[in-house]
Amino acid sequence: MPRIIVLDTLAREGLDQLAAAGIDFDVRTGLKGAELREALTEYEGAICRSGVKLDAAALQGNRRLRAIVRAGVGTDNIDKSAATRQGIVVMNTPAGNTLSTAEHTFALLLALSRNIAPAYQSLQEGRWERNAYMGTQLADKTLGIVGLGRIGQEVAKRAQAFGMRVVGFDPFLSPERASDLGIRLVSKVDQMLPDVDYLTVHTPLTDETRHLISGPQLAVMRPGVRLINCARGGIYDEVALLEGLEKGQVAGVALDVFETEPCTQSPLFGKLGVLCTPHLGASTEEAQTQVAVEAVGLLVNFLRTGEIRHAVNMSAVDPQTLQALRGYLDAAHRLGLLLAQWHSGNTIGCHISYRGEVTSRDTHLITSAFAAGFLQQAMAADVNIVNAQLLMQERGIEISVDSSPEKSTFSSSLTVEVKSDRARYVAGATLFGQDMPRLIRLQDYRLEAYLDGVLFIFTHDDVPGIIGAVGTIFGAHKVNIAQMTVGRAGPAGSGAVGVLNLDSRPTAAALEEVLRHPHIHSGHVIVLPPFGQLAPWLQA
Repeated sequence: MPRIIVLDTLAREGLDQLAAAGIDFDVRTGLKGAELREALTEYEGAICRSGVKLDAAALQGNRRLRAIVRAGVGTDNIDKSAATRQGIVVMNTPAGNTLSTAEHTFALLLALSRNIAPAYQSLQEGRWERNAYMGTQLADKTLGIVGLGRIGQEVAKRAQAFGMRVVGFDPFLSPERASDLGIRLVSKVDQMLPDVDYLTVHTPLTDETRHLISGPQLAVMRPGVRLINCARGGIYDEVALLEGLEKGQVAGVALDVFETEPCTQSPLFGKLGVLCTPHLGASTEEAQTQVAVEAVGLLVNFLRTGEIRHAVNMSAVDPQTLQALRGYLDAAHRLGLLLAQWHSGNTIGCHISYRGEVTSRDTHLITSAFAAGFLQQAMAADVNIVNAQLLMQERGIEISVDSSPEKSTFSSSLTVEVKSDRARYVAGATLFGQDMPRLIRLQDYRLEAYLDGVLFIFTHDDVPGIIGAVGTIFGAHKVNIAQMTVGRAGPAGSGAVGVLNLDSRPTAAALEEVLRHPHIHSGHVIVLPPFGQLAPWLQA
């Protein structure tokens, strides 16, 4: 009989469910280091929250553990690559915290508006100061929401119930879906900033969202703006928030998450207009019960029947199918990553065209791999080929597909068109051999480029000296060019596109100098995985 270890405090309902299932389990919290590594070798399954760190060292040499379930959404405390290498399935419970986090966001928003915490503190200190804590009502105010996934949409519903106007940013939410939700959608975060009275963020922490709101952004916001963060610490620049408060530009800051956690000391603590809580977004009895029960159900079903649901590091597809399609899945996933970084505006829909031999394969899975890449950096929850198309549907993004067995220039190819409210973006890929994805089309330009590492894509006039000029500029900034290719849309002298594979990401100064060239019209840096590095769900 399989055994389960519970590594963090779990709601009683979850433990009762384990007992009722007749599963042999132990609750062993607070483990770390060698003690944790040794304990994990005694069990087939593990349930954790965010307290324990299941890094590569903790999993090293484990030949018994088959699955880890995170009772919650975030899996940052689990080394998914290490787990995948050892064949350990990692699952999470993505929906259990949604309502609780949305409600906590709104609780902080209300508390900021009515000065709840300082007013109560004054009463505790024996003062009755009604005039000192004048508040502001929410009705007719504008709430800006960055990130309109499950939690962001629930916050929007509550804001509308209070008579607030809602403006939102999420490039992966269709305008039609936003309209149905009563949200005015913008194509850039900066577009909403001058109009909002309140701002809340509900995105993952990535290179693109780190310090998304800093000094320059606060400077263009209305004096007296209030900011709330129940998502991930680091999306707001905490130093800039402090400066904004001291200058009077910011009236209120409410944080449930911090750049470094646990956080027991901060220059923000104690400042007028600041309200902070210790990462309580999911800390309700209902949320903890729901994620505990769901986590137990996932693990018990897996150990008894092999069923995999909400896996974040591997697919529920059988290994033979996955192996046969791995090269195409990798190519489609990389194409999704590229288009997500290249396109701008709010996504309306995607169309995928399959041509040649690939049409005899399971193109539904390949479509899911594209969707997983397209949404990867937009979602707080992990995205894989099992859940990607559903997540696209939830955001109102339709994926249409057509297939033709007729071959074009290549024996197989897939071409994706992403439509936004600004423009259309087209990219195509093929597979060389079994595992070498290649970029073969950008808009109407035909080319051949590597789909890995750091890419610099730039459009330019088809005149002599462009490649040399770009190479000289990057060389002066110590940026090495590994590969380069140029594509034309028509005869010589028409427009052209260049794709450079770089050994490192160019600096802002290098990009600015390139874009000052009179014959270069646009430039985008795209960061893809190195060659051979597969998505976690594709490694097993």
